[in-house]
Amino acid sequence: MPEAELRVIVADDHPAMRAGVVALLAAEPAITVVGEAADGREAVELVARHRPDVALLDLRMPDLDGVAATARIVSAGPGTRVLILTTYDTDDDIERAVEAGAVGYLLKDTTRDQLIDAVRSAARGETVLAPRVAQRLVARMRRPAPVALTAREVDVLNAVADGLSNAEIGRRLVIAEATVKTHLLRVFAKLDVGDRTHAVVTALERGLITRS
Repeated sequence: MPEAELRVIVADDHPAMRAGVVALLAAEPAITVVGEAADGREAVELVARHRPDVALLDLRMPDLDGVAATARIVSAGPGTRVLILTTYDTDDDIERAVEAGAVGYLLKDTTRDQLIDAVRSAARGETVLAPRVAQRLVARMRRPAPVALTAREVDVLNAVADGLSNAEIGRRLVIAEATVKTHLLRVFAKLDVGDRTHAVVTALERGLITRS
């Protein structure tokens, strides 16, 4: 049974790159490129006019970048899936594109077969990520969650780092020793540690306290 024809628009402000991608897609019998755009605003207009299955967008474009264009395309209706094709793979770029509604994020070193498969997958609404992009997202998810210490907790930790006992910390900060213990228990919980030494080491590693 022949594959259903997919209709695609390509947006890239570099003419040579755009022409190469268009030629690559056009060589696939089941894919038809119905429009080309040199910037994000033109891409949005082409989507409104042709209602393609997939919009293949560069990330950095004049007038309206790929993220802004993605947001407009997605908000206009669920008919067109957006697939980003770019040279940029920073965490911020990836996160912004995904949050805007892109179903995929590919890099321009993607092979022809990978791109064709990605366009088909995107048309089905499946998530498509370049291996390097997927690795960055996994690494980002594995990073420790940001921790916020109160000013008093920082004061207590700094005093611990100075080698003071709870009683000495209480005298320095003019608070009860029991209050010092309470602050430390909260710090232990936030940093997921079990003792004073590890609390200080972890806080230093994360830049929550500093030592001269």
